[in-house]
Amino acid sequence: MAKIELKLPQMGESVAEATVTGWLKDVGDTIEADEAVVEIATDKVDSEVPSEVDGVLVEKRFDVDDVVKVGEVIAIIETDGEDAAGDAAESAQEEEAAPAEAVADLEAGIQEVQESVSNDFSDSERFYSPLVRNIAREENVTLDELDSIEGSGKDGRVTKDDILNYLEERGERKPAAASEKPATQAQRADKAPKSEPAPQPKIERSAAPVSVSGEDEIIEMSRMGKLIAHHMRESVQTSAHVQSFIEVDVTAIVKWREKNKRSFQEREGEKLTFTPIFMEAVAKAIRDFPMINISVDGDRIIKRKNINLGMAAALPDGNLIVPVIKNADQLNLVGMAKKVNDLAQRARKNQLKPDEIQGGTYTVTNVGTFGSVFGTPIINQPQVGILALGAIRKVPAVIETPEGDLIGIRHKMFLSHSYDHRVVNGALGGQFVKRVAEYLEDWDIDREI
Repeated sequence: MAKIELKLPQMGESVAEATVTGWLKDVGDTIEADEAVVEIATDKVDSEVPSEVDGVLVEKRFDVDDVVKVGEVIAIIETDGEDAAGDAAESAQEEEAAPAEAVADLEAGIQEVQESVSNDFSDSERFYSPLVRNIAREENVTLDELDSIEGSGKDGRVTKDDILNYLEERGERKPAAASEKPATQAQRADKAPKSEPAPQPKIERSAAPVSVSGEDEIIEMSRMGKLIAHHMRESVQTSAHVQSFIEVDVTAIVKWREKNKRSFQEREGEKLTFTPIFMEAVAKAIRDFPMINISVDGDRIIKRKNINLGMAAALPDGNLIVPVIKNADQLNLVGMAKKVNDLAQRARKNQLKPDEIQGGTYTVTNVGTFGSVFGTPIINQPQVGILALGAIRKVPAVIETPEGDLIGIRHKMFLSHSYDHRVVNGALGGQFVKRVAEYLEDWDIDREI
């Protein structure tokens, strides 16, 4: 019998850890290759870790709510076959081959850092992680202030997010007195976990008291719901939102799609929706107006080289997530359609990878899917613009002809462009959405695909 280690896989360059949110298998259960064993969550997306082999789960290394580093062993799976002892021996030999002096220097450096951190706030009965202590020291947070912070972590532990939220509100409220420390702090210190739980976003209560009667139902926000609420509030506080609206005649696109959708599906095995057509137009317009493809970093403007389009998609629980189409301006319409369909389908199945929802430089959301004529979307930070696509409707319209004006039935929709007025003025915001409209209205009805 061989024992195989199930490790937390690499989930993206910027993802270093994840929180265990649920076990799908118990010790003793039979597992098939590619079958999900454990559910995990990062600050961006929820996912599952599958087994690479057939076998039996014999050990769980972490509990629910524990934080796991990338590469750490989550579980042990026993399989039929010989144990790969040779790999372990080879690994041990490589470790022994490391220069002794370099190892000694590294250990001394780690010990020095740990001692310098552990000496801070040593008079407190409460346990604080090195990260929290470092932030407190850099921001000149006193011991009384630190002890007054209510922790949202396991056993009331103060997390990174707790102290950052406290620093944001520091000027608005006085620190609680040291005498107001909870009576259970000593107990919390004894029970402090080895790894710090993933920070949970705090949602502020309404300014006005909310009364609840016995007939009302109280529903706790999901983890994803809390994240979305936190990000939306943060975006409104960060960016000066301004909107520009334009009506677009998409009759040519509607007729072209109707003519080509069946042959496209037969040839490519993919549905031809309106979304890739709109994405193509947006990518072209961004190439024409690159100052829409920026981010703000303090007093600096970061002009993005790549055009990475975020595409708002629905999750099974009704929340929205924004997978990203990387280098969207380099895709032809067939490639765009395949990418849009793939991301949308995997979003509905909770199968997106963390890297696939990061790195966006501009976002498009289709509010018309829900029947909305137009909307005023909130910017997806740290971007500076977002485009809402309204519902396509048949409307009576004036048609200009050489013989004079006529009234006809046309397919029209509204584009709603929200942009950050700190760095995008009205002229640029309006010109950009007008250029998107021009690409859509100038659609060649004889275009081949």
